[in-house]
Amino acid sequence: MKTSPTIKWKFKVVICGPGAVGKTSIIQRFVHNSFSISYKITIGVDFLTKDVEYKDGEAARLTIWDIGGQERYNFLRESFFEKSDGALLVFDLTREKTFKEIKNWLEQLRKYTFDAIPFVLVGNKSDLLTDLGVVLDNDEIKSFAKKEKAFYIETSAKKNQNIELAFLELTKAILKSKSSR
Repeated sequence: MKTSPTIKWKFKVVICGPGAVGKTSIIQRFVHNSFSISYKITIGVDFLTKDVEYKDGEAARLTIWDIGGQERYNFLRESFFEKSDGALLVFDLTREKTFKEIKNWLEQLRKYTFDAIPFVLVGNKSDLLTDLGVVLDNDEIKSFAKKEKAFYIETSAKKNQNIELAFLELTKAILKSKSSR
């Protein structure tokens, strides 16, 4: 019988990006392994916790802050981003405008965390690309991620594709940044 991993670290993780890109769906899939087609706007911020086993027998407890993407919550972001250890920056693969907005989200994140905290760039809703075809320039996305030293991953909260991997990669990036300080 496998024993539970030992919690070695506790990290504050923010998940942010424009409205309606699937941030809450990603978190619900990750924490509760559930998906709902009905969308409810996140009012301000919501919190959930889950442990990520990054190495056999060792885990990190992630406190995940789901930050509302609507412009009206801009004034709250400074306090939400404060003391974050890492972030998932999420955009919608079917809406080019959301990728363009990611640059502003990254700028805010860096401004309010006073540090270049590690982040994973997440292109969500990959399941919709089958019907729509390619909407965004994949080379541009990968180039942006490389320039910003971020891991890039395409996910589908609906189909549960790469959700666990996104959080695992973020956990590893946080651990790497902590060990290099």
